[in-house]
Amino acid sequence: MAFDGLVISNLISELNQTILNGRIYKIYQPEKEELLLVIKNNKETYRLYLSASASLPLLYLTTTRNANPLNAPNFCMLLRKHLNNSRITRIYQPGFERIMVMELEHLNELGDLCTKQLVIELMGKHSNIIFVDSDQQIIDSIKHVNAAMSSVRTVLPGNSYEFPPNQDKLNPLTLTLAQYESVIAPKPLPVKKALYTSLTGISPFVAEELCYRSHLDSSQSMQALNDSDHAALFGTILKLAQEIETEHFEPNIIYENGEPKEFSSIPMTLYEEANRVAYPSISTVLETYYSEKNVVTKIRQKSSDLRKVISNAIERTSKKYDLQLKQLEDTNKRDKYRIYGELITTYGYSLEDGISSFKALNYYTNEEIEIPLDATISPMENAKKYFDKYNKLKRTYEALSTLTLESKAELMHLQSIATSLDMAMTEDDLVAIRTELMEYGYLKKRQLSKNKKQKIVNKPLHFISSDGYHIYVGKNNLQNEELTFKFANGDDWWFHAKGIPGSHVIVKRGPNDVIPDSTFEEASKLAGYFSQRRKEPKVEVDYTQRKNLKKPTGAKPGFVIYHTNYSMTIEPIISSITECEE
Repeated sequence: MAFDGLVISNLISELNQTILNGRIYKIYQPEKEELLLVIKNNKETYRLYLSASASLPLLYLTTTRNANPLNAPNFCMLLRKHLNNSRITRIYQPGFERIMVMELEHLNELGDLCTKQLVIELMGKHSNIIFVDSDQQIIDSIKHVNAAMSSVRTVLPGNSYEFPPNQDKLNPLTLTLAQYESVIAPKPLPVKKALYTSLTGISPFVAEELCYRSHLDSSQSMQALNDSDHAALFGTILKLAQEIETEHFEPNIIYENGEPKEFSSIPMTLYEEANRVAYPSISTVLETYYSEKNVVTKIRQKSSDLRKVISNAIERTSKKYDLQLKQLEDTNKRDKYRIYGELITTYGYSLEDGISSFKALNYYTNEEIEIPLDATISPMENAKKYFDKYNKLKRTYEALSTLTLESKAELMHLQSIATSLDMAMTEDDLVAIRTELMEYGYLKKRQLSKNKKQKIVNKPLHFISSDGYHIYVGKNNLQNEELTFKFANGDDWWFHAKGIPGSHVIVKRGPNDVIPDSTFEEASKLAGYFSQRRKEPKVEVDYTQRKNLKKPTGAKPGFVIYHTNYSMTIEPIISSITECEE
């Protein structure tokens, strides 16, 4: 996540095109360190969200309406007193820092025109929103910083406002060749680190992109670069500065395995184009990115108890299965003991008591073998002893042959639930998984009153292929079962990642339709993505018509067998496949 000077510059460009010269209509403080400004401009209403949270400082135009407290906090009341109906006259970024300054004009109690500033500092744990008068005196701030909290800079009402120290970094928009050669080039650091520690507003993420565009290894030492390397790197920095100054921004989010990984205001060419999704504005990028991130985080938090239950069950079942396999392997000796007993019975009449072994011809293999004997008992008693061992191992083998199959089926079932949990995106998905765990005894069934029973509204994912065919994806075992055996017709096509837990994917087919290859490929990508190996570069997928599937008697939900199928190996990337909003 790179909320750096580049993103701030992009935001200011957007705000200058939308809210500049607008009037602040309403001011809210939904949380302790957040503000929401409602601004009217050119007959449009905008909502500017500001957050000085140490963990997640943010600034963007939003369409979300958050709940507000009944009683406004003091800072909010102060801003309302001074800034209601004030006009935004200027928005700028000082020195390419992670700071935005909003200059405002308003009328005081006497009707005189006054100027104030709202300074938004987006600097991690040092983030703040500061209200400043025309003489650069701090009126108040959303967070007070006293001398005990910071020996470098205090932020308190009545103090003079000063911008945070820039740590002697250079402004990339005004960088000269002399500065590059004297400050950046001599640093005994990797190229990437030398860039983001020397240039204001350049994050490690952007520094990596600058190295990539310059065809340089970011981990290579700056001092190892030759003259042409330095020329290429300096030229790349100048080109980026020119793009920023001309406001040539291209807001985008980089997705990895369907989840948002990074965002930027410029094309991040170090990622494949298929993983980059462009958006119309940086505000849309930020709102989309953090809302999707919040959904994933929220679901992971709510599913933590289920993850623990499944993890413990998988660990316990794996240990049981491994032990059963070891015991089953030990039963391989049973036939040897049977042969020993038969050979002793055959040749025992000629053996003397008290011998510890004897050699005999194994008439099954025509090889001579040596058979150990217990010298304290007779040969016939030795034969009985070997037959007893054989019968015991035979009974063990017969029992374990069934038990290992049951344990393997249970383990596969648990792994499929774990995969479903990784794909869960809504609370309804979690309810369906919880229901399955209770149904199979991994969780205690809870008796809910009729008023408290939770209704499950859990539909499969629905996609449209590039050829217009409807593709459905089950998100859990119960849904896979219903999708395959109740929803799909015999001539529909079924897809599943080969030999691993994953979703059932159904392509609906008309009576006379010939499904194009591109739809087969897209359905296979969905099957690979919604499987246990979604993060691997390649996944093998089996596909066949629904009529070729069978469910064994007593099998767990979603388990099928088939003997007629095709296979293909694909990259599990689904960003180009259209999902239906239902």
